[in-house]
Amino acid sequence: MKLKLSLAVLALAAFAYGQDVGSDVKKTAEDTGHATKRAAKKTGHATAKAADKTADAAEDTGHATKTAAKKTGHATAKAADKTEDATEGAAKKTGHVVKKGAKKTAHGVKKGAEKTADAVK
Repeated sequence: MKLKLSLAVLALAAFAYGQDVGSDVKKTAEDTGHATKRAAKKTGHATAKAADKTADAAEDTGHATKTAAKKTGHATAKAADKTEDATEGAAKKTGHVVKKGAKKTAHGVKKGAEKTADAVK
């Protein structure tokens, strides 16, 4: 009977120890799951923040590009106007000089023709 009693106590101790280990494993698994869930939430939050910052940077870059394009277009238009004015001025001066030269040439030709006419008489 002592042997049976000893075996029963031993079996009961093993069973109780097994129950305790099982609850420790369960608690560890729950804690690990909890920590994993928190880490996933933090990672998700950080990813969302990074995505927002990236979107803001893209918007700022787009705005800066649009502004630069407007300024470039404006500067190009101004340069075209100045080129037009300068070309027009140069054309007027050239026309004036050509007209003067043509008048002088015509006058010289007329004088030469008169001298030739006088010489032929």
